[in-house]
Amino acid sequence: MQPTVPPVTPSAPEVATRATNGSSASTARVIPPATGEKTGAEIFIDGLLREGVEMIWGYPGGAVIHIYDALYGSPIKHILVRHEQGAVHMADGYARSTGKVGVCLVTSGPGATNTVTGLANAYMDSIPVVVFTGQVPRHLIGNDAFQEADIVGITRPCTKHNFLVSRFEDLPRIMEEAFFLARTGRPGPVLVDIPKDLQAMKGPYKFPGGVKLRGYNPNLSGHVGQVKKAADLILQAQRPVLYTGGGVVLSGASAELTTLARSLSLPVTNTLMGLGAYPGNDPQFLGMLGMHGTYAANMAMDQADLLIAVGARFDDRVTGNVARFSLGSKKIHIDIDPTSISKNVRVDVPIVGDVADVLQKLNAELGRRGVTAAQHAQSIAPWLEQLATWQRTQPISYSQPDSNDVKPQYVIEQIWEATKERDAIISTEVGQHQMWTAQFYKFLRPRRWLTSGGLGTMGFGFPAAIGAALGNPDALSLCVAGDASFVMNMQELSTAVQYGVPVKVAIINNGFMGMVRQWQELFHGERYSEVNVQIQPDFVKLAEACGAKGGRARTAAEVPLLIKQMLETPGPFIGDFVVNKGENVYPMVPTGKGLADMILV
Repeated sequence: MQPTVPPVTPSAPEVATRATNGSSASTARVIPPATGEKTGAEIFIDGLLREGVEMIWGYPGGAVIHIYDALYGSPIKHILVRHEQGAVHMADGYARSTGKVGVCLVTSGPGATNTVTGLANAYMDSIPVVVFTGQVPRHLIGNDAFQEADIVGITRPCTKHNFLVSRFEDLPRIMEEAFFLARTGRPGPVLVDIPKDLQAMKGPYKFPGGVKLRGYNPNLSGHVGQVKKAADLILQAQRPVLYTGGGVVLSGASAELTTLARSLSLPVTNTLMGLGAYPGNDPQFLGMLGMHGTYAANMAMDQADLLIAVGARFDDRVTGNVARFSLGSKKIHIDIDPTSISKNVRVDVPIVGDVADVLQKLNAELGRRGVTAAQHAQSIAPWLEQLATWQRTQPISYSQPDSNDVKPQYVIEQIWEATKERDAIISTEVGQHQMWTAQFYKFLRPRRWLTSGGLGTMGFGFPAAIGAALGNPDALSLCVAGDASFVMNMQELSTAVQYGVPVKVAIINNGFMGMVRQWQELFHGERYSEVNVQIQPDFVKLAEACGAKGGRARTAAEVPLLIKQMLETPGPFIGDFVVNKGENVYPMVPTGKGLADMILV
């Protein structure tokens, strides 16, 4: 157990006022002086405080022992994880749910290499995380010293940028640059590797108080001329669709997106990463698109004459066969990352800029055109009628369970019914349960859906839910997990118990690696190769062994009762929902097919 010590207030501090997440209340935070004389470890702590960091996730070791000594008694709350991968996922979940930068601190060698999956996961989903790693002393670098690893070289492909601090005087500047890079432009993870001898060294320092990086100047302002071209195409189109992704969430542009959609009665579909950017219960919402998207959303993308892509990147799980993707449409693409535009699909009107900025300009331009929502709805009435027909005739559905058969979709629906009136943050692991949650849970606001979209990381959801719970103490944090995914990082249950994190886990337990089993059934002649994971821990006993609570549902009647128990029990809770083992996720677009080639049953 970590020792309890009173917080130490630095002498003569500067104080700033900052609103806490999700609240209008303000709290005073300490901003240490920009100059002085301290050890590298003390400068590191000051750097975190100057960036407004309140909480970090980590695991100590010899190469960061000086930093952990400086951390002792500081105002920063440290969460001791059980595995460094879990630390990055917790910081990631914190960042996704709060909009702040998540921070990790780990030791050198295996401590550093254990963060690689978490970094790659954050990189693929554009999440602002800064990971600080200890490194062997500078004079030992390159000598295969104990617990030495070239973590800068290892992580170069899966970070937005990384640093090896080679000079004491560079540490304050690099810390400022790391946070600046993580949170600006297209967000992403940054790694800073700090040799042990620099942490112990003492000397004068100076925080620059601002960042200027040659060659890095993200364009935030959308080009007015391109915005006018987009407005022209929107008003000319007969079959328009708003195709929106995670960039809307990251930009904080949900209000602007909603204004655009409602001002012209435009149909909206979200990618997996974009769920919550537009209210999931809105009549104009077509549901998620892509490999396991709704029939209406996929057919709309296939038959549209205009795609308005907002903060999305035309990834393969959305487009299906690119050669057959939305061939009859013109395409507008709004994104802050110019390298994402026309990378996978050629577009007609590219607009580089922050999504919120571009949508504000687009809304203003369309407003000047004087077309009302009713007028535009009338002009595209046949299209809206076709979309409504698709939604009515081919809804997302499943066969209802009998008393002895628990359908996984039913579990998700019951979770939605039990939590829809609460501020619920829903995270998932990766697999069938992830898709069922995306299909059957109606996300009404952004930053309440946390899932590994780009990398597809099993083991992400549970630690991410812990990070989200710590960053949003007034919200309900619930992870929907598969039994195979949960065991990837189930050791973090001890972390949740140690810190009293009231995270809830609903395990959709079918005794298989469900999504791989589904592919083997449909495309490999039912040859089930190494997907049977029925020898798993007793999850209820596992919860009890770690000091948490647990329960199990084996029948449909027990499902709502277990959900109620899970939500009402204080502290961490594991709900084990034993579901139908052969249930598949539909619709499904097979690999190599177009969006219109869906398997519906």
